[in-house]
Amino acid sequence: MPHDTEFELFRDSYRRFLKEQVAPYYEQWEHDGLIPRDLWLRLGENGFLCVDVPEEYGGYGAPVHYSLMLVQETAQAGFASLAVAIGGQNELVSPYLQNIGTEEQKRYWLPKMVTGEVVTAIAMTEANAGSDLQAIRTQAILENDHYRINGSKTFISNGLHADLIVLVAKTDSQAKAKGISILLVDAALDGVKKGPSLQKIGLHAQDTAELFFDDVCVLATQRLGEEGQGFAYLMQELPRERLSISMMALGAILGAIELSKDYVLERKAFGQPLSQMQNTRFVLANAQIKAKAAQAFVDQCAALYQQHQLSVTQVAALKCFITDVQCEVIDQLLQLFGGYGYMQEYPISRFFVDARVQKIYGGTNEIMKEIVARELLGK
Repeated sequence: MPHDTEFELFRDSYRRFLKEQVAPYYEQWEHDGLIPRDLWLRLGENGFLCVDVPEEYGGYGAPVHYSLMLVQETAQAGFASLAVAIGGQNELVSPYLQNIGTEEQKRYWLPKMVTGEVVTAIAMTEANAGSDLQAIRTQAILENDHYRINGSKTFISNGLHADLIVLVAKTDSQAKAKGISILLVDAALDGVKKGPSLQKIGLHAQDTAELFFDDVCVLATQRLGEEGQGFAYLMQELPRERLSISMMALGAILGAIELSKDYVLERKAFGQPLSQMQNTRFVLANAQIKAKAAQAFVDQCAALYQQHQLSVTQVAALKCFITDVQCEVIDQLLQLFGGYGYMQEYPISRFFVDARVQKIYGGTNEIMKEIVARELLGK
């Protein structure tokens, strides 16, 4: 991806922000199971939210690779919970509003997302509908000038902090894909309830929650795009989400290599540094080789995305490949730490538990393979 001086300065200022505003407190947030709400305001103040939003909506009009860099750098520093949080705002919700929202919707929501005044979540998944999105049951029934919403969602990232919920619901229960629409739901509306933070094996500081909608009335003007086009919009915007997950994977791979390198250079066993042992050298070399392949694949897809040429199949292949590599490489690197690798005080352990979900969300890797297979072999 293009790296100019301005980009480097922006990246340096973000690295400084992570070092000063995140690193000293992150372990506490993981322990608390929540990133504090005011961090969003600080991210906004410093210009790290929705940077690709055009200036007329309060953004900076920066190229997409500026935005994707933030996700990668956050993961690389070992703060995956935060990477998921800002990825949800910058890489998922923001593009939906930018590309599909009305002028009025954009003017109302985007400036508040840039400042961090509004935190956003996208709510697709339900208890009985994960990969099979057409099976969702949350209903939005049109009554005169508003929709009445009933249903529930689960595994929603940013669920507790969310002020705006981009909700995927059935507006026609008889139709399958054609019955799905997207609504912008203000979390302060009557009937919106948030469940407690879900207990996950990793991403402990990420507020993942269940959301409940009980006779929630949303004005028809808050529908995103056309009625019945929700499924098509999801297909249109999913490549950006999968690219973002891939940037997180790349960041985590590079961060884990850095940690492991430092460890083996100073740790001794049998009278010599671990870095002198052939197995250690080969494990790290193997990780580095895979990181280079992953980097090349990510760069290619990011460049295609900027040219509006990134296909669903291409990014599905990337997401599947790079998250598999992430889990495999981090598992092998953790082994170099011996028993310490299994201790929470060693950051490599966090890289390990935070990696696992990457093969699941944003479309499971099995679904990614099916997408690739369909292009190869037909349905």
